[in-house]
Amino acid sequence: MPDPMRLSTPTMPPLSRRVYCNRTLNLRGIRAIGCDMDYTLVHYNHDLWEQTAYEHVKRSLLAAGYPVQDFEFDPQLVTRGLVLDLERGNVVKCSRFGYVTRAMHGTRMLSHDQQRKAYARTLVDLSEGRWVFLNTLFSLSEGCLFGQLVDLLDAGALAPQLGYRDLYSLVTQHMGVAHMEGTLKEEIMRDPDRFVVLDEELPLALLDMKHAGKRLMVVTNSEWAYTRFMMAYAFDAYLPGGMTWRELFDVVIVSARKPLFFTGQSSLYEIVDEEAGLCRPSSGQLQSGKVFIGGHARLVEQHLGVPGEDILYVGDHLYADVHVCKEILRWRTALIVRELEEELAGQASFEADRERLEALMRQKADLERHQARLRLSLQRAEANYGPVVQGAGGRLGGGDHKAGLAEIKQRLFDLDDAITPLAARAARTFNPHWGPLMRAGRDKSRLARTLERYADVYTSRVSNFLPYTPYAYLRAPGGSLPHDG
Repeated sequence: MPDPMRLSTPTMPPLSRRVYCNRTLNLRGIRAIGCDMDYTLVHYNHDLWEQTAYEHVKRSLLAAGYPVQDFEFDPQLVTRGLVLDLERGNVVKCSRFGYVTRAMHGTRMLSHDQQRKAYARTLVDLSEGRWVFLNTLFSLSEGCLFGQLVDLLDAGALAPQLGYRDLYSLVTQHMGVAHMEGTLKEEIMRDPDRFVVLDEELPLALLDMKHAGKRLMVVTNSEWAYTRFMMAYAFDAYLPGGMTWRELFDVVIVSARKPLFFTGQSSLYEIVDEEAGLCRPSSGQLQSGKVFIGGHARLVEQHLGVPGEDILYVGDHLYADVHVCKEILRWRTALIVRELEEELAGQASFEADRERLEALMRQKADLERHQARLRLSLQRAEANYGPVVQGAGGRLGGGDHKAGLAEIKQRLFDLDDAITPLAARAARTFNPHWGPLMRAGRDKSRLARTLERYADVYTSRVSNFLPYTPYAYLRAPGGSLPHDG
């Protein structure tokens, strides 16, 4: 019998396909897995999706008399994790502590001085109605339209009584109409090959989970007709032996109205004719193999007969999926961040420059520490007080110190000349305006902090669980503190 300690170590997936842990997750203890559909089980070409959504809203605004005929969708203008400032008509990026690190008014980036003047005394507090967090990929067209309407209002092309907050209401109203009318989803169903990014590894990953004894659920806000079509398109061709997606999932809940699904007590309806979508009020209990509309999370716990800590919910929406699910129910949570693949690819391409930048920053820090000691040593010598400053070097007469300070100043100028272009490239690794998704300068972004707080694990797609197996013990790294070595 081979020695198990001498078995080969499995190869880790590439960085872009790994599962990252904020809190240790023992998959062996997970007894049920619920999944959102859009951007979780079914992925889209998000630029094309948002372009199409944008065009629908633009046509709706034109029909209502707004002069938006020259608007064009810019997929680089905003990213997930930014915040709208409805008082100033700005889009901002902030750190985990709420400090604004970059800002755009309308579609124009503010200079450092303009940004500092606007936000030096302001912290972004998402509990205040002034701020709107763009926390899903569906927010890209919304943020782009808001910025362009701000430009239009500033140019005097809109009614002067409108304020920036009114512009946001206008966008969400017409965005809602576009989605509620179903025209966008009808377009996707007519040509799914254009919109959907298929993942043939996903069904196998979920089959592994199912055969390991975990019960699988779909809980989506999409309506039944769309869910049925998209799930069949994404799954059925990759399942074995004529199996369909309905056999894979124990429970299917559509039109769930998340986040209300996790916080409320909505009525439950059962679909009795899946072709026509006809439904009837349910007895109030879920049943395996059936499709339901609405309901609430407590019904899921009752149906499964398992506590919340044994349920893992996977979704892409920071608030409607993982925030309330974790905060209210204490279910385990996984956030899908598809942009992670692009961000990590950008970081990998910058790796050599990053090492160079870090080395230069260490040199700069060393020089600044020496500069501080020299300045204090000169100060004490000129005022004739205190002991010699350790590590300052030179004599206390002052001449050597002044020459040393001049030399350090020049060396710092030279270092800054080398650092500036590297730092600028680092700031553009994911987006030319806003930089990396998870960073705000050298700090974590608000998106990263929110993800860290509410998502036990995060990854770019559900199929990334495949190489880990349903029996993995996913360990969070030890937390680091400034005083750690």
